[in-house]
Amino acid sequence: MSMAYLIYALLGLAALGGFAALVYRMQDYRYRRQLEQHGEEKAGEDPTVVNPADIECCGQHEVCEKDSLLAALSKEIEYYNDEELDRFRGKGGEDYTSEEADEFRDVLYTMRSDEVAGWVRSLQLRMIALPNEVKDEVFLIVGERRS
Repeated sequence: MSMAYLIYALLGLAALGGFAALVYRMQDYRYRRQLEQHGEEKAGEDPTVVNPADIECCGQHEVCEKDSLLAALSKEIEYYNDEELDRFRGKGGEDYTSEEADEFRDVLYTMRSDEVAGWVRSLQLRMIALPNEVKDEVFLIVGERRS
């Protein structure tokens, strides 16, 4: 009798794994279609890379700009003397070296505190993730400004 339960358990796990793989493939397909429709995918880039900056809100506003309908209209990219950061497009926040993170810090600490939220928004629109080790510094500056 216990052998039958073991077989049912293994079949159940296999079915669950198959279902998870199917859901993953469907999400990946939808994500690729959205990128193609919006023309944001460049040749040679991996479309499965998710920009962590798109997941988080800058925290400067009472209502997050990501949820605001007006923020969706502001798709104009503003540069903050940081054009050299465009080469990091599509790179994950955990993939930066300390020297690369210092490049972000150089830009961060040469701007006024009221420009930081706009800079983060600019990076989001350009699909550039902040290095993980710089995120805390950005949130600290934005949080101080908000207080």
